[in-house]
Amino acid sequence: MELALPAGTVVRRRRMPVRRLRLAEAIDPLVELPATAAVTPSVRAWSVAAQLAVELAGRGRLMPSMTAAGLDAWRLAPLDPDDVERRRRLSAALPPAAHAVPLPGSRPLRVWSPQGLVDAFADAVADVLPRTAAAPPIAGHDAFAASEGTPVDVAAGWFATLRDASDEAAIALRLEPPSDGEGPFTATVVIQSRADPSLVLEAAELWTMPQAVMARFGDVDSTLLVALRRGARAWPPVGRLLQEARPARLQLDDEEVADLLGPAADDLASAGIQVMWPAEMLAPVAWRPVITTPTPAAVRGAGLTMDAILEWKATIGDEQLTAAELAVLAEAKRPMVRLRGRWVRADPARLARLGRRHRIGGGAALAAALGGELQVDGERVAVEVEGPLAGLAERLHAFTPERVAEAPPGLSATLRPYQLRGLAWLAEMADLRLGGVLADDMGLGKTVQVLALHLSRQPPGPMLVVCPASLIGNWEREARRFAAEVPVRRFHGRERSLDDLADREMVLATYGVVRRDAATLGAVEWGLVVADEAQAIKNPLARTARAMRTIAAPVRFALTGTPVENRLTELWAILDWTTPGLLGPLETFRREVAVPVERHRDPQATETLVRLVRPFLLRRRKSDPAIVPELPPKTETDRVVPLTSEQATLYRAVVEEALAEIREAEGINRRGLVLRLLTALKQICNHPAQYLDQPGPVAGRSGKLAATVELLEVIGAEGDAALVFTQYVRMGRILQRHLTERGMRTLFFHGSLPLKARQEMVDRFQRGEADAFVISLRAGGTGLNLTRATHVIHYDRWWNPAVEDQASDRAWRIGQDRPVQVHRMVCEGTVEDRIAALLDTKRGLAEAVVGGGEGWITELGDDDLAALVALAGETA
Repeated sequence: MELALPAGTVVRRRRMPVRRLRLAEAIDPLVELPATAAVTPSVRAWSVAAQLAVELAGRGRLMPSMTAAGLDAWRLAPLDPDDVERRRRLSAALPPAAHAVPLPGSRPLRVWSPQGLVDAFADAVADVLPRTAAAPPIAGHDAFAASEGTPVDVAAGWFATLRDASDEAAIALRLEPPSDGEGPFTATVVIQSRADPSLVLEAAELWTMPQAVMARFGDVDSTLLVALRRGARAWPPVGRLLQEARPARLQLDDEEVADLLGPAADDLASAGIQVMWPAEMLAPVAWRPVITTPTPAAVRGAGLTMDAILEWKATIGDEQLTAAELAVLAEAKRPMVRLRGRWVRADPARLARLGRRHRIGGGAALAAALGGELQVDGERVAVEVEGPLAGLAERLHAFTPERVAEAPPGLSATLRPYQLRGLAWLAEMADLRLGGVLADDMGLGKTVQVLALHLSRQPPGPMLVVCPASLIGNWEREARRFAAEVPVRRFHGRERSLDDLADREMVLATYGVVRRDAATLGAVEWGLVVADEAQAIKNPLARTARAMRTIAAPVRFALTGTPVENRLTELWAILDWTTPGLLGPLETFRREVAVPVERHRDPQATETLVRLVRPFLLRRRKSDPAIVPELPPKTETDRVVPLTSEQATLYRAVVEEALAEIREAEGINRRGLVLRLLTALKQICNHPAQYLDQPGPVAGRSGKLAATVELLEVIGAEGDAALVFTQYVRMGRILQRHLTERGMRTLFFHGSLPLKARQEMVDRFQRGEADAFVISLRAGGTGLNLTRATHVIHYDRWWNPAVEDQASDRAWRIGQDRPVQVHRMVCEGTVEDRIAALLDTKRGLAEAVVGGGEGWITELGDDDLAALVALAGETA
């Protein structure tokens, strides 16, 4: 396409490559263009034009018309003055590249008018939208419904009467109150010239104006007649003006005034008549929601169980209305009431609704105090908080991350500066009885911070720590080491008992025990309950989460390095356990927060969530400037390895067979087939023996295994040790057997090991009795302290960056004094290779509160899925 574009001080013709589309194909991409999309100014301008056209069509601003060729066409009309002005501003802002197409044969060079193009484009969009495949059968004819134009020239005369009068003049009804405050309201007909917008006259004055002035309004008689006829169809009282020779004023009764305060004004606007209320006449009543709490207010138990009161206060301007004035508004017989020298709209129904006081939960009240907004009747409104709850919110806002606490007596550890700040936060949230989530990265010492909190609490009370079975030994050892005076009891095994608990005793229990003995644990008056690796309660409907909710305590804390692994509802579940009620009901949270943030990346919803959650979630990363100097460097590398010929043959066969099944399947059955395909491909990439469930042979069949063995031999030769993570127990056994046969001292940590054996295995590795520690990701991906390892190998990918980071943190954590290298094994040209490229993006999303997983792959279309799983250079 040839464009005329500025080049310095001159304009030159330039040929630009373009892609031509049918308008129907372009509307959706233009309307849905994200605000953050990196596009040219011309594309952005036409996106705005498309959005405006679709908005006007959605508001019913559609008028049938006839083209010069006698075919049917929809166009946008009638337009409000505001809509005309919006189109004018858009046209004025159109960049040259968006409209500067040279007019053929023009000398000097001339281009299309921006205004003309914007108007033509808007009408073209309006013509496309109603023409769908279903439109002709529903309408019973092709005219204005079929995708192709239909001749309508037989009705040319009728179409001529449908011209948009607003092209020449704008018609409005200006409402005026009675001068004595008692008489009827009056609607005066007002006409504004389009040619000279500053020229506005009352209809009564128009016919006495000189011809030169009348010419500025075009065919004003026809314009006014057409507008009033349309207006009478939209709102019958306008029909009384048509009975006058020179329509000028319309007296209104109270019911008609009430109509114009409501939907009748929109109906008239659709017909091309604006309703104008003088600003000085209609003083709005501003309703201000205020939340108060009973005095004295207290937070009882874990979370927010106090009640709060929501009531509304009314003001006009800066003046608050008295109860007597509100009564006048509530009892008014007219839609408008004279109050404090102004006309005020009386709305008895709304007054009755807002006049009631409502009780709301403490969680919703505190959320409003922190966020400044409250959901009322489906709408978010600014809210004020008064009383003790306001003080609580101020105290939370006032807490700064720089505040530090003193290490308590009895703690045999030197806390690092960031740990002293963490202790200060824990102590503050415990003192407020609000609880929270300590979400430090793995390896930053969450355990010792909790032990310090337990030692510092007055009055003392027993503390229950619930954790995975693999961490019970770690908690016991850390307590013996750093808080020797604290009695420690394992509530685990057949002889478990809670008899004769000491005031400051620490009880350790697994999530499995909690599910079985929730009633026994719930009968104890705990001073503090802690959930370690709290992602175990991320599903609020699961038995574990339900059992944990039955254990009462004045304060609850959750410890996790990944508060969000896959969905924001996981964060809701954890916070609703520590601080019940804070984020409201689950369905409301999912609808108003999770979906806008996860699906639409809504910045306002994200900001609201962050502002609300921030006081209750302390998150420190190893990369934080205040922490990174205390850790050695970590290097992450993707090691891309080839498939063997056996692996490639298996891979192709499985892809071909599975895609044929998937193309014929639907719904949950299809999603299951996709997940089965992904599992099969990952197992083939690992080793054919794993996929085929064969005992052997092992050597020479897997490119990934050969590369891993080679890497481990180099690591061993340097005197270092490595962790090897796999999500498959069968693959772990293959690795253990093969590495042992190669002469490497190898251990295998998996979920079937008894608790004692797990701890013994960890101790053996830390003492240097093994070169390679193969670990099942589910069993040992969290909680273990394995700082002897300086290399971490992810043999297969979990496809969730948060889970992989947790596993890497078994070695890269406080206490590690050597650099750590993370190796991710990826089979070249496979689904592993393609998803590895996506994980960096998902890692960034996880940091913004959205996580990973495989669910998104199941939603891919057949072609996209085939492209994802096909071997490089092949088409599935």
